[in-house]
Amino acid sequence: MDGVDIQVLSKVEQWTREGHAVVLGTIARTWGSAPRPVGALVAIRDDGQIAGSVSGGCIEDDLVARVGEFFGAHSAPQTVRYGVSAEEATRFGLPCGGTLEIVLEQVAAHTRIADLLAHICAGRRVRRTLDLANGAVTLAQVSEAEALHCTAERLVSYFGPRYRLLLIGAGQLSAYLAEFARMLDYAVTVCDPRSEYAETWEIAGVTLTREMPDDAVIAFRPDAHSAIIALTHDPKLDDMALLEALVSEAFYVGAIGSHKNQEKRRVRLAEHFDLSREVLDRLHGPVGIKNGARTPAEIAVAILADLTAARYGYRIPEPLPLRPLAAAADPAVV
Repeated sequence: MDGVDIQVLSKVEQWTREGHAVVLGTIARTWGSAPRPVGALVAIRDDGQIAGSVSGGCIEDDLVARVGEFFGAHSAPQTVRYGVSAEEATRFGLPCGGTLEIVLEQVAAHTRIADLLAHICAGRRVRRTLDLANGAVTLAQVSEAEALHCTAERLVSYFGPRYRLLLIGAGQLSAYLAEFARMLDYAVTVCDPRSEYAETWEIAGVTLTREMPDDAVIAFRPDAHSAIIALTHDPKLDDMALLEALVSEAFYVGAIGSHKNQEKRRVRLAEHFDLSREVLDRLHGPVGIKNGARTPAEIAVAILADLTAARYGYRIPEPLPLRPLAAAADPAVV
């Protein structure tokens, strides 16, 4: 699930613990273009404070006005729709033709937000079913998440766990990549058995393991919400990780290195470790999109751009440079 929505649930739990009345809104359906996807959350406190979003701001303003009437007046969830007409879509800042439907529920003990957060924090995937007739909520642990669906009787949504990223190597590039990935709400683990790198690692909020890479991948237990990237430039370490990563459920497996070195790696993995062509085709290498990146920070951005594309099912084609870098950098060159 989106890390922003985890923050919304955390804020809801905090506000209710502090004694505030809170309404939780979930985007249940969209038609045409919409600013936020189905399942996105917004929470509105009794004094008008907001956490999360469902649009660029106009809809949130209208919801604040509406929920003042909602508190205490409705025990059952309510459904509101925005953007039915072109005039209303323009008023609420929706893209042309955009319409969205939001289910509003007043948060109470039976809403089970604290229980839901406990499941998410424990790394469990949960199905939440909201009864639209009375607001009752049931939670069930599931092995696979499905798409949110809403009927006249119930709203069924899925939560947790957030995406995870395992980096092999604790060098400078890993430091930038870990920092940037955390901003995108990945839970980041870094593996490096080499003392000269592991002992100088200083990135807060990142798990560091000094296991051998293959053992680290196995312990990581990659699933469809996991990505693994080898960044040491040392075949003895990177290949060990890739052997386990490529046969796992990870949605993204990548390795740093030139096209020439990637070809050597593929030959090694095929000849010495009997990995099939189908398995080797899962490897993103050279890792990241080709965008002229030079510095570690720029390369980290390129990698995360490719990671984001893979996460949402897109493939970014290799771009063509408009002109040589030297010419572009020199204003005197026409």
